[in-house]
Amino acid sequence: MTEPLLPVNQAVVSIAPDKLLGFQRQVSRIEDLTFLTFGEPGFDTPAVVKEATIAAINNNRSHYGNSQGEPGVRQAILGYMKDRYDLDYPSIDNVVVTVGVTEAMQSIFKTLIAKGEGLLIPEPAYGSYFASLSLADGVAVPIDTAKNKFKLTPALVDEALAQATVPVRAILLNYPNNPTGVTYSKEELEELAACFNKHQIWVISDEIYSELTYAHDHYSIGKLLPEQTLVVNGLSKSHAMTGYRFGFILGPASVMQYIQKVHGSLTYSVPTFIEDGAETALQMTRAELDYMKESYQDRRDFAKQTLEDLGFDVVDPEGAFYLFAKIPADFGTDGWAFAEKLAEEGKVAVIPGAAFSHFKEANAYIRISYATAQDQLEIGFAKLRDYIEKARANR
Repeated sequence: MTEPLLPVNQAVVSIAPDKLLGFQRQVSRIEDLTFLTFGEPGFDTPAVVKEATIAAINNNRSHYGNSQGEPGVRQAILGYMKDRYDLDYPSIDNVVVTVGVTEAMQSIFKTLIAKGEGLLIPEPAYGSYFASLSLADGVAVPIDTAKNKFKLTPALVDEALAQATVPVRAILLNYPNNPTGVTYSKEELEELAACFNKHQIWVISDEIYSELTYAHDHYSIGKLLPEQTLVVNGLSKSHAMTGYRFGFILGPASVMQYIQKVHGSLTYSVPTFIEDGAETALQMTRAELDYMKESYQDRRDFAKQTLEDLGFDVVDPEGAFYLFAKIPADFGTDGWAFAEKLAEEGKVAVIPGAAFSHFKEANAYIRISYATAQDQLEIGFAKLRDYIEKARANR
């Protein structure tokens, strides 16, 4: 008689399904659907990066690399972060190269957060954070930023810490934010940094959208709390390199050595030919990449105006390439149901706001990505306008 299969790890079974991916799968069966869902840049990777990657493959850069990252690419990261954000780290020992931001978060959570310890997560937030935290046996301590137009404040941090039922080890700060597009000025970050320092908690700063700010240049909190902050970044959004899976972490060398232990056990190293391509990308100037940012800003302005004309209340999108919009009052307050009907009847896919937050305030919102190519964006918004106008006319 065959023995029954052993059950899988219950810690994995208990991880809540990713609502974003779940909704994407739910609507993907619908024909003629225009997707305004994922944060996939509507551009090709720059030619010089592709050429450098191909050259690396042709030069047999296909063997094991340095687990922490090739010295050349880590040096390029230091130069890039100094040039863009005036972050000054003393050595390549302050850098760990990772397989995108997702693996960076896994490595950080498993290093910093012991079983049962808490991580403050301002919401709305990217859903993958919660799964990674669960795998690290950490506890999410959510903060409802809807109370302050989706911006974190020291008062909200103080309140969350006072109410926390577990010891809190760190806070996860993502800005410009996915899904809201909200970001922070230097002055706002100075107030938050003073609060984090007062409470002596680690800051895990996901700055993957740092090159995509529109009103002012990005300011990294790593400059304010260098010994207390782990800065996470990468090239997926800024250089249209999502498929390259190239991310990195910067922080105090005393902590990076332990993060490297975890990273090494998860993936060992990023492929060397990818690192060679990334090194070329990191040496590109801002001017060489401005065409993407300028196009995103045009798309943002077009999308925001269209939504507001249709009666949506849009969170001020200061960065990234998302709009977090409250559905018109005459369509109710159930963003999930709205997104389902929009997909079924209007043939446009967006993501319900509930996919990004445990708090009820987000239920009335949807997230729209304007990262897609301009022609697809225009098609999607024409369908959205048609759906809204027909629905109103048929009442």
